[in-house]
Amino acid sequence: MLEFRTQGFAGHAVKYSPFFDSRLAVASAANFGLVGNGRLHILGLTPKGIVAEKWFDTQDALYDLSWSEIHENQLVAATGDGSIKLFDIGVDQFPVQSWHEHKREVFAVHWNLVAKDTFCSSSWDGCVKIWSPHRPESLVTLPTHSCTYSAAFSPHSPSILSSVSSDCQLRLFDLRTPSSATNHLVLSVALNQNPRPMQDVGVPRAAALPPAEALTHDWNKYREGIVAAAGVDRTIRTFDMRAPQSGPVAILPGHEYAIRKLAWSPHLPDVLLSASYDMSCRVWSDGSATGHGTGSAGATGMAYGGGKQLGSMDRHTEFVVGVDWCLFGAEGWCASCGWDERVLVWDARAVTQTLRR
Repeated sequence: MLEFRTQGFAGHAVKYSPFFDSRLAVASAANFGLVGNGRLHILGLTPKGIVAEKWFDTQDALYDLSWSEIHENQLVAATGDGSIKLFDIGVDQFPVQSWHEHKREVFAVHWNLVAKDTFCSSSWDGCVKIWSPHRPESLVTLPTHSCTYSAAFSPHSPSILSSVSSDCQLRLFDLRTPSSATNHLVLSVALNQNPRPMQDVGVPRAAALPPAEALTHDWNKYREGIVAAAGVDRTIRTFDMRAPQSGPVAILPGHEYAIRKLAWSPHLPDVLLSASYDMSCRVWSDGSATGHGTGSAGATGMAYGGGKQLGSMDRHTEFVVGVDWCLFGAEGWCASCGWDERVLVWDARAVTQTLRR
């Protein structure tokens, strides 16, 4: 396990470069992001450990970042003052572009993995916006009417993106549809619903659980339509967006406090990683690899789908709010960051018996 201290700045997001296996970026904030400056760290993995290659200071907290998919040295960062900033590692001190249309904190940014020429942002102002790095204003605004903590493009389509919000809804937008009165919204799924019982059970679906804020979600990289979401209720749920009326495909309880970040593995279709306020990172299987895509819900509706926790990493000493997988090399390398001002690079295989079954 490798460690780097973001001295004076609490980590909020960590992302591996899509171009280099030895480069990381970390979005951080002074005073836990409540007030004060932010810092974007560019880190290099070397035989002697993790070193700071460069950093950029900002006037407000940084909550998220996303690497460009077309320029190896560029990345965008989400700030607490409502702006989005594009940085170039080859340029000293200042961002090369800045956009400021959101009215509240920008909490997430995500680059389009298919088209590669756009990215999206979500904000506490109840909007998701789509941007081009070559345009001075946003291309599209998608209202959610609720504090939106996470937005992401589908890795399978350049026109589909999703968001999760404080109203416990997972929304799906399709930019190919007419905007009209729906603003490209094609689906809204309540995350607190219980699974639909199997046909041979003959019992009605259990009542929905109390709604809780949804803080994070991620698209499966291999199984089109599968999305995992989690938040304040401490439970991970996966949904098939092609059959949303069926409810969750898998339910994975286990965290003791709110879940702040989810990331599906780029190597294994059933494995995902979570970060939580309980100071742990946990590795999960949703059960799909063992043929348990469906199953009977327990009496409380809290165990479903055949998934299980594969392991836990408990080396952080404060809230863990960022995790990411390395795209290159062996299948288990990942990074995490938290409010303990530490970035940890570790092998998920070390906390599980094995990732391959």
